[in-house]
Amino acid sequence: MFKINDNFCKLAESYLFSEVARRINAFKAANPQADIIRMGIGDVTRPLCQAAIEAMHRAVDDEASSETFHGYGPEQGYPFLRDAIAEHDYLARGIEISPEEIFVSDGAKSDTGNIGDILAVGNRVAVTDPVYPVYVDTNVMGGRAGDFGADGCWSNILYLPVTAENGFVPSLPEEVADVIYLCYPNNPTGTTLTREQLKVWVDYARRNGSLILFDSAYESFIRSEDVPHSIYEIPGAREVAIEFRSFSKTAGFTGVRCGYTVVPKELKARDADGNEVSVNHLWLRRQCTKFNGASYVAQRGAAAIYIPEGKRQTREAVDYYLRNAALLRKGLLEAGLEVFGGTDAPYVWIKTPGNIDSWKFFDMLLERCHVAGTPGSGFGPAGEGYIRLTAFNTYENTAEAVRRIAEADFG
Repeated sequence: MFKINDNFCKLAESYLFSEVARRINAFKAANPQADIIRMGIGDVTRPLCQAAIEAMHRAVDDEASSETFHGYGPEQGYPFLRDAIAEHDYLARGIEISPEEIFVSDGAKSDTGNIGDILAVGNRVAVTDPVYPVYVDTNVMGGRAGDFGADGCWSNILYLPVTAENGFVPSLPEEVADVIYLCYPNNPTGTTLTREQLKVWVDYARRNGSLILFDSAYESFIRSEDVPHSIYEIPGAREVAIEFRSFSKTAGFTGVRCGYTVVPKELKARDADGNEVSVNHLWLRRQCTKFNGASYVAQRGAAAIYIPEGKRQTREAVDYYLRNAALLRKGLLEAGLEVFGGTDAPYVWIKTPGNIDSWKFFDMLLERCHVAGTPGSGFGPAGEGYIRLTAFNTYENTAEAVRRIAEADFG
């Protein structure tokens, strides 16, 4: 009989958000009249902006005529979108990124998982803890994680706790990390790093020959002056970092699927024989082999968010979610809960009252308030004792959720 990749057998039986959905569905089945406010999975609720909708309609019409039909496109993305990204997301901020360093994809989740294809199994990986599960699980799949221990940690992964005790700023690892995952604004904690705090990591990577995988999916939520929108704002980052971005939260593309990854040409690695290799070239080769490119229609929609109307409309949507986040943060603090994040990010990170464990508090919120969040322990050992709520519901539902939680008197 054929063999499978044993690393997949090491994974937990259920992906975090699948278990969240299972528990919500079970509660709903037992309580069909319950009005559940879902603030767990980070899916958006606002419709796509009008500029993107109109562009996608035109793109569909293009596909209806042989003269304008688009079949297979460039695996790395159409020039009209890559040029727009380079100009508006980077050059406008004084950052030199060429279109050839931009790879359009179907989302940041895919790319942060797939990047392991070009990384050696022997690389030592470091993650902040708590962390977006995809970073850890895909390294388990790739054979870099080692064995799962009773402490909830993988033996070959370096965990960098981010908690209230250290102000949610990770310390540099005591051992040298070859690959470091950083996500800022952070999912799940909703916290950020200043330029000076991020510079510490770029300097570390340059000293040690490490690679930073920087997930910047929530960049559009940044409003604070001292929080960088891109890791490439930090001198030397082009030599050590890959940046992942998504249109999911920026423009509501969770269902459309489009994002991109930046791999600078200065970024070099070494093969087993010690030869220097271009990471940009390897990622291009990987994408051309295993990916057929994001759809023409989706890319036309994404390009439209860079025109003046698109910029205005998407900022309005992001501001709407930030208003929800501010309401959550203020209301829950007033209710006596310990709350973090929610200023430059669409997430609030809540300390569970009375040292209640994360899943128990999840169940309590669901049963007593009919509010669904995401238990912090699902993001890693240091997430125990916290729960995440998102700002992606409607303003009215957000206000109602705050009212219900405040009346439940968890504080």
